[in-house]
Amino acid sequence: MAYEIKNAVKTAVKSAGRNAGINQEIEERENPRQKEQVCPICQGTGWVLEKTPRGPVAKRCKCFTEKQALLLLRQARIPKRYENCTLENYEVHHPSQGDALKIAKKFVKNYPAQEVGLLFIGPCGVGKTHLAVAVIRELIIKKGANCLFYDFRELIRDIQNSYTPDSEVSETDILEPVFNCEVLVLDELGAKRPTAWVEETIFYIINYRYNQKRVTIFTTNYLDVEEEPDHRESFYKKGEETLVDRIGVRLRSRLYEMCKVVNIAGEDYRKMAKQASYRF
Repeated sequence: MAYEIKNAVKTAVKSAGRNAGINQEIEERENPRQKEQVCPICQGTGWVLEKTPRGPVAKRCKCFTEKQALLLLRQARIPKRYENCTLENYEVHHPSQGDALKIAKKFVKNYPAQEVGLLFIGPCGVGKTHLAVAVIRELIIKKGANCLFYDFRELIRDIQNSYTPDSEVSETDILEPVFNCEVLVLDELGAKRPTAWVEETIFYIINYRYNQKRVTIFTTNYLDVEEEPDHRESFYKKGEETLVDRIGVRLRSRLYEMCKVVNIAGEDYRKMAKQASYRF
């Protein structure tokens, strides 16, 4: 009887071990990030000893910096469509695009010495968002900067949704990273139909960052002209809406204090190159 119990226990232990191994394998397949290889240099400690004339000094291992960069990239909210945008793969089809690329590279090189951001202005498809994303990718990877990407319309919508009774996040939850990230990209500025609430909300956000000397990068499709906003109905307007029509004089003035204006011209890349490359 004792022998049978002993064998039963052994069988149960072996079975449990096999099941545990199978469960672990399934878990690793479903969650590949959980199985991380231990760094052969620091053995997973994140620190290495570097020899100096005064003796060994502890320094951060390269793997620690890489993990930090990956974490910051995930937290930056960069859309999947733009996650592979870099300064190296930005295509130049117009002289102004070449100038914009040079400014973007110099911006990255000088950060964090400069306190002004960038305002990319131009029509659709000239690479404004590409450059903005490429800049913060470089800042994250090379400078370890805490960056955040937000589409103007999505930010307004998220704030509005936070006011609903069933919302799981508050306005403070949404605005805290927007206020406090080192570099914020606000894409498609002015894309949301201007209302008094929208204008006041955006001015509040931008003014806070301005007062705290935090760098902000903007993109917009609306041309900037030295004119007062045209408040007439669209039927009576003399032409297309301008940046000041969409964001107001007060905010436009603040942008000039915060950013270097970068005008980009050229044909719509999506129409010119992308459509030609599609094959079915």
